Amino acid sequence: MSDCNRIAWMRLRLLLLTLLFAASPALAADRTIFLTFDDGPLNGTSNILDVLQAEQVPATLFMVGMHAEANRALLQRAKSMPLVTIGNHSYSHAYNHYRHFYGDTEGVVADMLKANAVLGLKPAVHARLPGRDVFRLPNYSKDDNSLGLAEAGREDPDYEFVAASGFWLYGWDHEWVHEDSGKPVQSVDLLVSEIDHLFGYGHFAKPGKLILLMHDEMFQDVFDGKAKLTALIAALKLRRYAFGTIPDYD
Repeated sequence: MSDCNRIAWMRLRLLLLTLLFAASPALAADRTIFLTFDDGPLNGTSNILDVLQAEQVPATLFMVGMHAEANRALLQRAKSMPLVTIGNHSYSHAYNHYRHFYGDTEGVVADMLKANAVLGLKPAVHARLPGRDVFRLPNYSKDDNSLGLAEAGREDPDYEFVAASGFWLYGWDHEWVHEDSGKPVQSVDLLVSEIDHLFGYGHFAKPGKLILLMHDEMFQDVFDGKAKLTALIAALKLRRYAFGTIPDYD
């Protein structure tokens, strides 16, 4: 092969590689994943904090006030970590009776404010409502699409009053699902594949930004939680995803 042909081939190869990387959702630098963990502090929270510290990636822990009261050492540890944002996930988690909880607007607001006091948070507070995939942000609003129109209509005043009380509400784009026991459903490989495909389609609340919902109980030792979370973060790093923190979401 002549020098001219070799140079032409190298240029063509470089162009093809550039196009391949540009087309690959896993290698796009402007695509960001927001790791969020709900319901802590619980068994599993300590493993999450260990992994976040070791991997030096940011995350948001949406904590439940009553759980924080019972695990103040974990709350303080999380608050001491610069890459961790503490969010409000209510005081009671609706005691898992969501329809009853959202039938009392003043009660919902009071529950969220009580969690602020326990967690030491002041407005504007980053928050996630229990059991509801709802966004109420200054420049974006979205209701929970899993609810029927009648139920969504009944609950809308709750969302609006909570937002007006100093809360920025965040839902999610995808979930690492767990069984009732807390055991993760998807393998790490399957979850990463799902994330890759989602970025290929790009149907997110905010373009190029995926909020991943997880729960602290998934990362207990009995589920090999520390290894699974480490493997997830390593796989996402390998695909060159960026990691964001909820305060930088807007």
